[in-house]
Amino acid sequence: MVESSIDEAATTELARRIRVHTVRMTARANASHVGSGLSMADILAVLYGGVMTIDPAHPDTSDRDRFVLSKGHGAAAFYAVLAEVGFFPAAWLERYGDDHQPLAGHATHHGVPGVEVSTGSLGHGLPIALGMAIVSDSKGAGARTFALLSDGELNEGSTWEAILLAGHRQVSNLTVIVDCNGIQSFGTTRDVLDMSPLADKWRAARWQIVEIDGHDHGALIAALGESGKGPRVVIANTIKGKGISFMEDRLEWHYRAPTGDLLDKALAELGEVL
Repeated sequence: MVESSIDEAATTELARRIRVHTVRMTARANASHVGSGLSMADILAVLYGGVMTIDPAHPDTSDRDRFVLSKGHGAAAFYAVLAEVGFFPAAWLERYGDDHQPLAGHATHHGVPGVEVSTGSLGHGLPIALGMAIVSDSKGAGARTFALLSDGELNEGSTWEAILLAGHRQVSNLTVIVDCNGIQSFGTTRDVLDMSPLADKWRAARWQIVEIDGHDHGALIAALGESGKGPRVVIANTIKGKGISFMEDRLEWHYRAPTGDLLDKALAELGEVL
């Protein structure tokens, strides 16, 4: 179990700051995927706000927990939390998406402390995370590996190969979080390729299943803090564009950038002084 010392008020404020950064970064870069970043901000805040064993001053320490952002298009929010907890200066966020700068539009590990692996081509993150977990377990390191997937990414066959192998091997130090916001590139996940009943599919592959509200910090702390005798999946039901009324559950904010008056309105809704 996670120690009760994790402060929900602190992780909630961290999630708010992640959202503010994400909106500003995507607006400045005129970039896509603001909605994807907003849906996973609470998950990142809880992981980096107390669940994971990390040391930003020594990002490569061998006993660290690993995190893989398989939905690499949500990089803005990922970079935001890394900057907030001290992996690199917050000033880097102002050059997000710029040419010849470290923070690319999809998650990249090259020159970016805290990013374990470059991602963005969907279906690769979980196989990599599974390999990390197996190696860590073989060395007796005691570290955990977390992978954050999108629900649309579950369309990928390579993801299910990793799911089946992890269940077969009962890899107990691996936790997957599925950001189930119900929307992918060109439609709802239900309309593009309906994966229901989702929990039953993971259960059949011999995973432990927890299904929660992905914006409830208490539920996230409890679900992510536990590990068991096999691989664990946290199905986090979220809202695309969470926190900004005109973005919530709207397909167009998968690609649209919040600029002009909409940027001001978004920041105001997040409680940011303009």
